[in-house]
Amino acid sequence: MKLIDMQVTGYLDVLASDAPAPGGGSAAALCGAQGAGLVTMVAGQTTSKKRYEAEWPIAQKVIDEGMPIYKALTLQVDKDTDAYNLVAAAFKMPKETDEEKALRRRAIADATLVATEVPFETLRLAAQALELANTLPGHYNTNCASDLGVGIHNLHTAVHGAWMNVQINLGGVKDEEKAAFFAEEGQKLVARANEITEAVLDTVWKDIRG
Repeated sequence: MKLIDMQVTGYLDVLASDAPAPGGGSAAALCGAQGAGLVTMVAGQTTSKKRYEAEWPIAQKVIDEGMPIYKALTLQVDKDTDAYNLVAAAFKMPKETDEEKALRRRAIADATLVATEVPFETLRLAAQALELANTLPGHYNTNCASDLGVGIHNLHTAVHGAWMNVQINLGGVKDEEKAAFFAEEGQKLVARANEITEAVLDTVWKDIRG
């Protein structure tokens, strides 16, 4: 059964067990899905209220672009665990002969690249969701201020959690061009995510406190 198809308690029980996967990468993706879901919910709570009619175009854009991001992040929950399992399987390959050693090295390199690409995609998706959320301040149903705030915190956690998983695998990426891309683009995405998080939460707290 896919992780994303489990009951919440079932997933959490597996996460809390001594099994190495699901781990931080899957948890980061789930945070991202929760964050994107909350952002689209806030937008939906805006388009459903006549008093916010002037803000409907902005909120509808968040829904239209946010739902595909939400769905993609749900898929990342399992993709991250699949990537870990791929690496684990590569390390278990036989290494008795020179040919076996070469095959094993190649398999580890290929699996490590996948294990870097997957959390990078989680990072990218969560950053996209934050960009959408950044359009809502001043244009949303402020009764949902706390929901937007929790969504932002979840997306911020997803960005940083995914970035940690990129970083921990980056040293094993043999393709120098790809490794440089992950490092440089990842830093940019994280910096932008921090900027958006600070700005949106500042507005959210003002809306909460009146």
